[in-house]
Amino acid sequence: MFTGIIEEKGRIRQMTPTDIGMRLVVEGDIVLDGAKRGDSIAVSGVCLTVMDDTETTFTADVIPETMKATTLGSLKVGSEVNLERAMAAGDRFGGHIVSGHVDTVGTIVATRRHGNARYVQIEVDEPFRPYFITKGSVAVDGISLTVFGVTETGLIISLIPTTESDTTIGSKTVGDHVNIECDLFAKYIEQLVRAKEETATVTLDELIGSTEGEQ
Repeated sequence: MFTGIIEEKGRIRQMTPTDIGMRLVVEGDIVLDGAKRGDSIAVSGVCLTVMDDTETTFTADVIPETMKATTLGSLKVGSEVNLERAMAAGDRFGGHIVSGHVDTVGTIVATRRHGNARYVQIEVDEPFRPYFITKGSVAVDGISLTVFGVTETGLIISLIPTTESDTTIGSKTVGDHVNIECDLFAKYIEQLVRAKEETATVTLDELIGSTEGEQ
């Protein structure tokens, strides 16, 4: 699990095709402190497993489905990425629960400055729109953000200067794609409601048969 509080911006140093997909070498600093094989690091919101590490980089394999279903497939050598280590028990929880499993890729369709904030409108595919509520949580490229508004085709987020400067979203513009992870609790609730609606009900007579006179 992650919190969506980005620890640093990293950079893609190598991208090597393999039999199982793509091998990424990612440059970082903070996230490499204590890193070891098997650890989880979120790369722009995508949970990846550390295969190997040096003082300045870590290596992770990415399967083809992940490359296609997230923005990782559009990365190039030199691309900046948001990095966050998995949450440690007992750490301060500053964002919201983020699994590192991207639900969909959204498209930035508008941006606007207002005071020291930058508002960003993102369009997402229809099946994912019900998960957004005003003042709810969303992870965009791994960043824990508040939904400031819900539109007919997606959502609006607001970026403070610190988020713009410390993460990759500050350089995003209209037409760019971003990884979207919907709020985990919203997905659980939706699944529970759906399961309840689909649950078959029976009467006592249907269950054991009608026997008149018995008490």
